[in-house]
Amino acid sequence: MSTRRFTPIDHLLINVDHALRTLFGRPQTTERPNPATELDEAELTEEQRRHVARLMRINHTGEVCAQALYQGQALTAKLPDTRQRMERSAREENDHLAWCASRLEDLGDRKSLLNPLWYAGSFAMGAAAGLAGDKWSLGFVVETERQVENHLDEHLEQIPSADQKTRTILEQMKADEVHHAQIAHAAGGAELPAPIRSAMRLTSKVMTRTVYWV
Repeated sequence: MSTRRFTPIDHLLINVDHALRTLFGRPQTTERPNPATELDEAELTEEQRRHVARLMRINHTGEVCAQALYQGQALTAKLPDTRQRMERSAREENDHLAWCASRLEDLGDRKSLLNPLWYAGSFAMGAAAGLAGDKWSLGFVVETERQVENHLDEHLEQIPSADQKTRTILEQMKADEVHHAQIAHAAGGAELPAPIRSAMRLTSKVMTRTVYWV
């Protein structure tokens, strides 16, 4: 039996469907369950609950961006192996998206209203990285995951110690991000130039500061 080959139009339609599911549907997870499902809810003050919820809103938007980045890179990746790695990583990041959305619901808060904007921008960045070549696309993954790891460390420092549900989700996300960076580096990811790394950090700061409130 021959394997179906997708045309560029097929890939475009698949990405449109994925974008709609990411932004307006319920994320489809892999075989991994939410690591915090069986944990008890902590007693938080209203101020703590509001702050944790806003941090999780940032993390949720970060995962929306991750979906867009990986899908954009997969669309323009030149080698099939690179495309498959991007698609696999996107599926695992989808777990994070679902876990963050679930935790936001638990905390009684909403997703960011700016998610469509951040998705579009991140998809464009991912597609541009893919067009630059697979080594740069993989290098973009390495740098993105490193910055996300640092970002998660900052959030873990702010989460109350009693809130084990949130902490467990973030710790598993961090472990996955480290793993994704290692895979991309081992596959030949190139070190990005310093100006690009700085621009990525600046963009991340803009995202976190706006999404915290909107």
